[in-house]
Amino acid sequence: MTPQSPPVDVLTDLDVLRAAATDRSGWPVTNPAGVLRPHDVSEVQRLLAWAHDTGTPVIARGAGSGLAAGAVGVTGALVLDLSGLDRILDLDADEQLARVEPGVITAELDAAASVHGLMYAPDPGSVGISTIGGNIATNAGGLRGAKYGVTRDHVLALDVVLADGTLIHVGRDTIKGVTGYDLVGLFTGSEGTLGVIVGATLRLIPRPVRTVTAAVYFPDIAAAARAVTAITRSGARPAVLEILDGPTLGAIDALEGTTLRDRGDALLVIQTDGFGAEEELGVITSAIAPLVTHVETATDPAASEALLFARRRALPALEALGRTLIEDIAVPRRRLAEAVERIEAIAREERVRVFVFGHAGDGNLHPIIVTERGPVDAPVPPQALAAADRIFALALELGGTITAEHGVGRLKRAWAERELGRDVHVLQLRLKGLFDPLGILNPGSSV
Repeated sequence: MTPQSPPVDVLTDLDVLRAAATDRSGWPVTNPAGVLRPHDVSEVQRLLAWAHDTGTPVIARGAGSGLAAGAVGVTGALVLDLSGLDRILDLDADEQLARVEPGVITAELDAAASVHGLMYAPDPGSVGISTIGGNIATNAGGLRGAKYGVTRDHVLALDVVLADGTLIHVGRDTIKGVTGYDLVGLFTGSEGTLGVIVGATLRLIPRPVRTVTAAVYFPDIAAAARAVTAITRSGARPAVLEILDGPTLGAIDALEGTTLRDRGDALLVIQTDGFGAEEELGVITSAIAPLVTHVETATDPAASEALLFARRRALPALEALGRTLIEDIAVPRRRLAEAVERIEAIAREERVRVFVFGHAGDGNLHPIIVTERGPVDAPVPPQALAAADRIFALALELGGTITAEHGVGRLKRAWAERELGRDVHVLQLRLKGLFDPLGILNPGSSV
């Protein structure tokens, strides 16, 4: 006989429900039926077996730092809070890999690896709060993506609980291996719709022996975007290549008391690493010299982090101005300048405030629409929705994507089919049906 209550305590305090009902996307709040905080993998298995038997929707969640409403509350659903499964189970310096639970904070794994002269390369802007499980679920990118790729490039194996409670292990603990289909790649970025990730084997890499950072200012965002093309053509491959427009710099100044915008109306933060870091940065600065208004460089870690400070504070600065609708598009790098100019035109025509920053090294822009602050459950203003719709259309027109790293979630589900095409979208729905025939895992998200 199927039990009438789940095998894990259900938390229903209003404060707990409200905390699990939203993320950083600005999606309207809908309280779930309850929140579950399992203590180990066996509890996750028992819970999903019960949910499968009873047809109860379950939404896996980490730190709640997502930006696409991919793990927010849904009426009648139970939120599975995995942040308490937060152990680094093993860190093998010889094989250069780590085995971790999903609730491990990204920065804490990198810090643990650094003791052995190693690095966990993915560096989302939320590195200090985001969890490994959440990063895997969204295939998170980040600041070092230009050189080191995204989360998928560093995941070797996964432990996953399927919708019926079955625990499987996919992948392997070796750098190479091609036996069977790439199920690790399939689960990575699936946003909790195919299974619940409860463990991961991650690739570590040697920590760079040297790092050099530059903050390079430009007269406008279009000039900074043209500089990205020049850097690409130079043959250099920076580890970090971030772009911020003038309004974003002004917002950071207002929040932090800095004077960044006095140096230029756009900023590229560039970081090179490895044995030839200084030489590579020299190639870059020579390539973009005709476009630059001001340059600052740093070679020691503390000074380098100070130059990265502006990029890490960009989103908090905009959140301080009002309600944010955070977009996440990517275009071919040669079309960055065109993209930012047309985003500015969309902002003028729709009469909304749009701030632009992002990971220029891989063509990933974050146009952030800021509206007046109001109740968290208030609908998004129609002019903001119109601007977002036009920005998505622009990304596809320029040969890009509606989401480069934040995921589809609920925020962009209506646009997913437009990008994928009907046939591919149907195929994805068929895959979803194979792994989760009752549709209980993260319903209404991603596909």
